[in-house]
Amino acid sequence: MERAHARIDLGAVARNCARLKAELGTHSELCAVIKADGYGHGADACATAALAGGATRLAVATGSEAALIGRRFPQVPLLAMGALTPGDLEDALAAGAEISVWREGFRAFASARGRAQGRRVRVHVKYDSGMGRLGNPDEAEVLAIALACAEDPHLDLAGIWTHFATADEPDSGFFDQQIERFAAVVEAVKAEFPEVTAHAANSAAVFRDSRAHFDMARCGVAVYGLDPFQGDPAERGLEPALSLRSYVADVKRFPAGASAGYGQTWRAPVETWVGVLPLGYGDGVRRGLSNNAEVLIRGRRHPLVGTVSMDNVTVDLGPETEVEPGDEAVLIGSQDEDSISAEEVAGRLGTINYEVTCGISARVPREPL
Repeated sequence: MERAHARIDLGAVARNCARLKAELGTHSELCAVIKADGYGHGADACATAALAGGATRLAVATGSEAALIGRRFPQVPLLAMGALTPGDLEDALAAGAEISVWREGFRAFASARGRAQGRRVRVHVKYDSGMGRLGNPDEAEVLAIALACAEDPHLDLAGIWTHFATADEPDSGFFDQQIERFAAVVEAVKAEFPEVTAHAANSAAVFRDSRAHFDMARCGVAVYGLDPFQGDPAERGLEPALSLRSYVADVKRFPAGASAGYGQTWRAPVETWVGVLPLGYGDGVRRGLSNNAEVLIRGRRHPLVGTVSMDNVTVDLGPETEVEPGDEAVLIGSQDEDSISAEEVAGRLGTINYEVTCGISARVPREPL
């Protein structure tokens, strides 16, 4: 019995990576994206499981993430994908990470830091094929930067990459446009530097179109058994790795009309039993789930009622109940024959499964299984 804990099935992470590798075939590597503490699952343990499942590379977003993972897995190629401040760059380089560049100024700065540290910095040039965030949208400039990296004695041109904006939208033709734009840049770069690794696919693109696979895919959400299309992970052979659990701290009888929680947003329509669970938005149970979620207790669904507070939620157990203090409560995951998915929770919140798992706070211990 614990106040709140997230169980992480590392076997599922490994099997999900094996599933992704099967989809990619023999010609594309799998890079497991473990940024944001492994999408809330625990970066260190999940990286180990992902590598066991067939991933050959890892990716993070920040310099501090690179520092942590690079020290833990020094022999595994590691890409820091995000924008790096000078301090972030120092952290990433000290960890042996490869970095992303898309502007000449930063390319030159990375070269200078490599020279100062007596090392060659491996760089991936990012082409903005339509995402509209980081990356250079000018093909000619991208090719010029790639050439400058290849000719620089303190840099190694390791990769050329892009990111899709609508891979998870099956009806979007923009995805095809991005593939075509990127393929043209890849062809031009590989004509001069055939060993460069080209990569574009995220989890959705891996399942959607083999044209997006190129030399490597960067998969995040599917590694953790979450569906990149916000549907049922099982339909793509994925196994959710995370479950969020608590326990029933109290059970009390409510007369009809009695209220639970701040603002009296719920009143018992009839005489009923109410259970109190000792977790709340301080643990990542979003306030938007107030009167808008279900919890599994003794294998049955019970509605979450009243306003979610920082440390407690309440559930309606019904006019008759066998639930007792100490019973396990499942907010995400399986119990007996039923389950509540991160996708279901995300749908209630009008968001995506990524945000649900990333939002589970640091005060919830992760328990690798």
